[in-house]
Amino acid sequence: MLEKFQNLNISEVIIRALNEMGFEEPTPIQAESIPIAMSGSDMIGQAQTGTGKTAAYGIPVLEKILKAEPSKDIQTVVLSPTRELAMQVAEELNHLAQFTNIQALPIYGGQDMERQLRRLRKCPQIIVATPGRLIDHMKRGTIDLSHITTIVLDEADEMLDMGFIDDINLIMAATPNTRQTLLFSATMPKPIQQLAETFLHDPLIIRMKAKEVTMDLIEQPDRQKFDILCRLLDLQEPDLAIIFVRTKRRVDEVSEALKKRGYSAEGIHGDLTQAKRDTVIRQFREKTIDILVATDVAARGLDISGVTHVFNYDLPQDPESYVHRVGRTGRAGQSGEATTFVIPREMEHLRTIERLIKRRITRRKAPTFSEALEGAQQAAIRAIVEKLPLHGLSLEGFGGENL
Repeated sequence: MLEKFQNLNISEVIIRALNEMGFEEPTPIQAESIPIAMSGSDMIGQAQTGTGKTAAYGIPVLEKILKAEPSKDIQTVVLSPTRELAMQVAEELNHLAQFTNIQALPIYGGQDMERQLRRLRKCPQIIVATPGRLIDHMKRGTIDLSHITTIVLDEADEMLDMGFIDDINLIMAATPNTRQTLLFSATMPKPIQQLAETFLHDPLIIRMKAKEVTMDLIEQPDRQKFDILCRLLDLQEPDLAIIFVRTKRRVDEVSEALKKRGYSAEGIHGDLTQAKRDTVIRQFREKTIDILVATDVAARGLDISGVTHVFNYDLPQDPESYVHRVGRTGRAGQSGEATTFVIPREMEHLRTIERLIKRRITRRKAPTFSEALEGAQQAAIRAIVEKLPLHGLSLEGFGGENL
């Protein structure tokens, strides 16, 4: 089924991932881009969104890292115009790399800087970044671009429209002259051409016609629900969070999806060995990871202090389980917060839970993307303010009573 991908001399571990992801054959941009990028040449790909660009540059990037000597340095930087795109690209790269030791980390503004620093300490080989936040890290000295071998400019015209051209020039100037540069853009306005002339070395050019645009190859279930979970994690910034799901398969799906978006998460369920389960719980207690995805059965007897948030990603079948779940946060006199996801057909079940606990659970709408971004920015302000010698200064002016 994947014969055309195999003909591109792609490694077996990547072929296996493509098969898992449901790919059948390369799109036109992939068929033309992959051999060029794998040869080491600089390249310009002019193609619309939806043509499969991420795999077109992602596969060669992974192949290059697989063939290189192991290193703790960042080896590839992908520049993306928006936080949403950075998250999506990192997620797809991690899917493509699922049978390797390669990790892609999304870096974007609005997310807590300390959280990003913790993840950077794990030495990801690939950074998918928005230009502004990448420059923040460069100024702090927390990201060094002097050893990268590949830089990808994704949606270059959109980054230009958003006013990032000076940032891109600054980033490119900080990279080695020996790097490989892959530029993808739907259009080629003059500033993009000038950028290419300045930083690309004899690039080969590929142009895809608009009619060749394809639909996404994969439809992922529960995408909206999962996106809301990520918004809540960014908005609430939990120190330690437990996410309860209904099935063992769901544990694997949610924990892996969180990791692919750059969250520090692991899952536990009944199919894990006791040794693996003990390791995950120890990591959670020691805050090596800050998100635990679990079934009710796996979480029985779990006694961990410091859990600040519980998310009922799936409504429990047994109303008593709700009480046990939410009781895992706010222990030892500390405050805690529990959030339950409910879809319309589950409302009657929710009312059964409410009758058991003898109170009405507050209804709230899911936060929008902009609200989550604003909340994450506010958390960053709070973190800065709390580190200053306040001498009794009220934080009220920095965001209200929740600070």
